[in-house]
Amino acid sequence: MRTLDIIEYVVAHSEGVVAQDIAQALAIPVSSLSYLLATLVERDYLSRSGRLYQPGAGLDRLRAAPQRLPLIERVRPLVRSLRVRSNETSSYFVQRDWQMEAVITETAEHTLRYSIGVGTRTPMHCLASGKAMLAALGPAALDRYFEEAPRERYTESTVVDESALRRELDQARESGIAITREEYTPGICGIGKILMLDGEPVGSLSVAIPTVRYDARVEAAACALLEAIVSGFSR
Repeated sequence: MRTLDIIEYVVAHSEGVVAQDIAQALAIPVSSLSYLLATLVERDYLSRSGRLYQPGAGLDRLRAAPQRLPLIERVRPLVRSLRVRSNETSSYFVQRDWQMEAVITETAEHTLRYSIGVGTRTPMHCLASGKAMLAALGPAALDRYFEEAPRERYTESTVVDESALRRELDQARESGIAITREEYTPGICGIGKILMLDGEPVGSLSVAIPTVRYDARVEAAACALLEAIVSGFSR
């Protein structure tokens, strides 16, 4: 499993990644990682240039070039890294009409955790990934959203008022991060960020954190982690 995780992570970062980043992203002890990396380089599945590890020519026998992989396969290791590094439920959502569909999801290992099934669709206004996507819409598309989309109140914290929601979207657009606090599921906070490819939004990554573990420090760490993962993919 660790070998496969390493290959998937390096393929997703085909510009090159150092061993320390791999160890941190996948929570692999350095001693074990060194042996696995050496074997993969020897077998030509990875190549090494200085400190950087990149996909090797041996992978050409098994898969298409990274840029030809389906988007979902390029995003899957990002979701895994987000879950491993945060130890919170992490997901990749795409927009379907005025809802967000969970395409990839990995559940946290905590006893108290949030779980969402692949294929689940949730209204955009009450989900962190949905607010991140709404914030990325152009003015005309956003106006159409407010004209067409129903905004049901799921909890006492759900933001349904158009003016209040627009203010939140302005903040998300400025900061690059969208946050929800118990707006869809009581006891769960969400943090989401748009995933960009070639300058276009192709979905959003998010983490779901129970309120009993959520504070300013946890929020700041999750935001920084999302920023690092998304910016690395976009580059």
